[in-house]
Amino acid sequence: MFAAGMVVAGGLLLSLSGGDLVLLAFLGGLVTSILNMLGCIPVFFLRGPLEKLTDLGLGFAAGVMLAASFTSLILPGIESGGVLPVLVGILLGALAVSYMDKVIPHMHLLGIGVEGKSSRLRAVWLFALAITIHNMPEGLAVGVGFGSGSIASAMALMIAIGLQNIPEGLSVGLSLASSGEYSRAKSYLVAVLSGIVELPLAVVGAAAVIAAHQILPYAMGFAAGAMIFVVSDEIIPEVHRLGKERSITFSLVIGLMLMLFLDVILKA
Repeated sequence: MFAAGMVVAGGLLLSLSGGDLVLLAFLGGLVTSILNMLGCIPVFFLRGPLEKLTDLGLGFAAGVMLAASFTSLILPGIESGGVLPVLVGILLGALAVSYMDKVIPHMHLLGIGVEGKSSRLRAVWLFALAITIHNMPEGLAVGVGFGSGSIASAMALMIAIGLQNIPEGLSVGLSLASSGEYSRAKSYLVAVLSGIVELPLAVVGAAAVIAAHQILPYAMGFAAGAMIFVVSDEIIPEVHRLGKERSITFSLVIGLMLMLFLDVILKA
């Protein structure tokens, strides 16, 4: 049975049990998954080359994730348990995703010159798989945020990850649809499934930090390190492959600014 605890939400002191926090984590994971589903909807009616549009969206997502990593995970983690556990967690999170990146081919392969329909289709599926894999630490981050009891930070993190799920889901759906091998309905379904993984992992993350509260700063650092690694190793190289670095950089900056603004508003 999860222990009850006092948390601060919107300036009010609330008494929430561990079960309540897990439920909130489930709802948070549900919100991010729904936003991923909404982001995939344009797959049904968008036509023509849309690489630049999706790359700008992913650049925006990278900025949102960077800001959220610090404001909703790293800084609250330091306040909870000091800087050392958070630093250890960041390193472990980066190492974990790096290991996964070696075991499973990553999204950079989409930008490598491939020839023939089968090669293109393989690259598209690798891209979809990479998006699914890197959604895992995002789901974990939402759960850790709610499990920490800092509802305002968790809400900000949920919004941040939900926002960046929109262009990610769209990019997966459009990639499959453009391959010529799948209908738009099937492409939409795969794109939706790529984000569903966040829902169960949000619950797992919340349950873990509630059951062993002393791991909270490590867990928050771990989630942040995993997300920062994904931004640097996957998203930025992928969106720069078209040579539009300046516009994508400004898209990243706008995403970071929006997340900082939302974080301040939600914690006011």
